[in-house]
Amino acid sequence: MNADMDNRSILQVLDSFQPISLEKMNKVRLMNRIDRKYLFPVSMLPELLSGISDNYLIMEIDNLRTFPYLTTYFDTPDLIFYNQHMRGMGERFKIRHRTYLSSGTSYLEIKKKSIKGRTEKRRIAYPSEFDGFDERALSFILSNTEVEPGLLSPLLLTSFSRTTIVNISSGERITFDHNLEMFDSQNKKGFSFLAVAELKKEMSSGPSFFAERAKKLGIRPVGFSKYCMGCHFLLDPPRANLLKRKVLLINRIKDESDNVARA
Repeated sequence: MNADMDNRSILQVLDSFQPISLEKMNKVRLMNRIDRKYLFPVSMLPELLSGISDNYLIMEIDNLRTFPYLTTYFDTPDLIFYNQHMRGMGERFKIRHRTYLSSGTSYLEIKKKSIKGRTEKRRIAYPSEFDGFDERALSFILSNTEVEPGLLSPLLLTSFSRTTIVNISSGERITFDHNLEMFDSQNKKGFSFLAVAELKKEMSSGPSFFAERAKKLGIRPVGFSKYCMGCHFLLDPPRANLLKRKVLLINRIKDESDNVARA
């Protein structure tokens, strides 16, 4: 199955979900949540989604259900944020500039993982044409991290398409990313064969229809950072051996997708 056929199949199954507005979806606050990520061939996404279409609503804005994102990640010359993640530090950060291409809105975001495993995200509206940090951005970074903003520079870009589904009653939200591409100043790496799902749910909300469906299809949760994997594939950073198992998984998914395409 080629990428165009994958995308058509995904769009068809997305039409089977009942819609929910962004305003109503945001009622799922997820203040005490668990996060799990899943990697699998994008060709499996229609089968995965079709099995849970009665249990979730799909975010719809202006008749759209899939939205393109463009994200720029910032780091220091010694890759402080990358190394925080690779060392498994209890408190770690990411700083990124994200543009929602369908609406043109953009934000400067700081994502913090706390010692207790909680994820906190803070953001401010910021122009989509990034041209350095203004005074407001500098103050935002200084008040939320211990990094000197002058040391930060754009290091990596990612683009992908995202779909979001939600179950209001169970306090559960799931995003599905595909059409993933990664860039630096000189190179580009495409992952058209890959889908990334992220489950966010209240810790006390009981079983997840999505998690059960994924398990039935042989899809298991795995840690995954777009930023760290992009660094690995494009920048040849230190500690790359710590990502070996995930790289092997991605390569296996690619091989499976290539075999399906040749069949």
